[in-house]
Amino acid sequence: MSENMQHDWKHWRLRREDGGLAWLELDKADASTNVLSAEVMTEFGRVLDALDAAPPKALVIASAKPAGFIAGADIEEFSRIASPAAARALVERGWGLFNRLAAVRYPTLALIRGHCMGGGLELALACRYRLVVDEPGTRLALPEVMLGIVPAWGGMLRLPQAVGPATALDLMLTGKAVDARKAKRIGLADDCVPARVMESAARMMALAAAPARRPPLQERLLRLAMNGPLRRVVADKARKQAAAKVSREHYPAPFAIVDIWEKHGGNALAVPAGDPASLEAIFDSPTAKNLVRVFFLQERLKAFGKESDFAPRHVHVVGAGVMGGDIAAVCALRGMTVTLQDQSVERIAPAIQRAARLFERRHKGDARQVRFTLDRLIADPEGHGAARADVIIEAIFEDLAVKRSLFAELERRARPEAVLATNTSSLRLEDIASALQDPSRLVGVHFFN
Repeated sequence: MSENMQHDWKHWRLRREDGGLAWLELDKADASTNVLSAEVMTEFGRVLDALDAAPPKALVIASAKPAGFIAGADIEEFSRIASPAAARALVERGWGLFNRLAAVRYPTLALIRGHCMGGGLELALACRYRLVVDEPGTRLALPEVMLGIVPAWGGMLRLPQAVGPATALDLMLTGKAVDARKAKRIGLADDCVPARVMESAARMMALAAAPARRPPLQERLLRLAMNGPLRRVVADKARKQAAAKVSREHYPAPFAIVDIWEKHGGNALAVPAGDPASLEAIFDSPTAKNLVRVFFLQERLKAFGKESDFAPRHVHVVGAGVMGGDIAAVCALRGMTVTLQDQSVERIAPAIQRAARLFERRHKGDARQVRFTLDRLIADPEGHGAARADVIIEAIFEDLAVKRSLFAELERRARPEAVLATNTSSLRLEDIASALQDPSRLVGVHFFN
């Protein structure tokens, strides 16, 4: 029996079975993908009110879309946040609703098929159980760090509880996704099932109301120590890993995630306004604004790319640090010839070594393929490859004067039709491009490592 007509809900569908199980499906109106917009979240609050008034025996939350669970928050709405107060209100809304969901007395289960990202995963983490469908498209992640923000709707609280602090911090600081089988293996999901049995499996798990899946005793003891006496040690290690890739000044979000977990129990609302990890500081940072802008540009470029026949064969990367080295490695994996420039061969060598390990993993130990891919990645301390490249990507440290000087030199050496690109996340393209004879040649790209 459906309750939608009775409650006049636009995005959520609630139906109850005779045995007492309720199914709540999200089907965001006029959209191909489910996102947690303000309207969707407000309506979710009314759904919870209805469930409070007539509690089910158990609740399964799923997607009514053909593919995908929930893609996360509405980035379009996020981009329109105009004040720290508005940012705090957005966080308070999600934090409060998901805390309400986590506190209900009846069992709750998130049935996850397809992408489950950001706020979608935070909603799933607020459920007692998570059942994932074993398909290639099922991917779970908290990628907020890639937008320069933090998973403030409960992700920093509940992901460490589900998978342990070390694994949780790694996932949150990198934004990387896990597939269905890995989700079960690390404790993010209670079970992983084929699509043909997902509804019956969800029904059985929710109605059984069994205790939540617990890790082995040794793992529980380790997590207890990490959340207690070893909490600072875990946090310091995570900060060092972040600092090896980015600076807090230019990319504050990873460090804020660690601080909020260590000092405030994962509650971003508890951070004082003057703190570098505060919502006010994060949402107002140039990095967050730039990365959100990059996100929308990427979405537009995806559409443009379908119509383009541009196929670069030679990429020249300047900067062999972690970011530049990884960009070079990924390009080589995609079949391109890559020249990697830095001040000396000694500075380039660690990037080549990291690339070799990546190629070993990606080629599953096939020595022949690893060798072929390594042959396409060429150390180029003098930068001779810039004169032959189809695309030149700058990935050096965030210093405007140095970048301007570098691009002035690259413009003189590059082919007229070559694309000049910067991987900056905190500096304005216009400021960098002002050093060029033809500023229109410079484009912004962004890779997430």
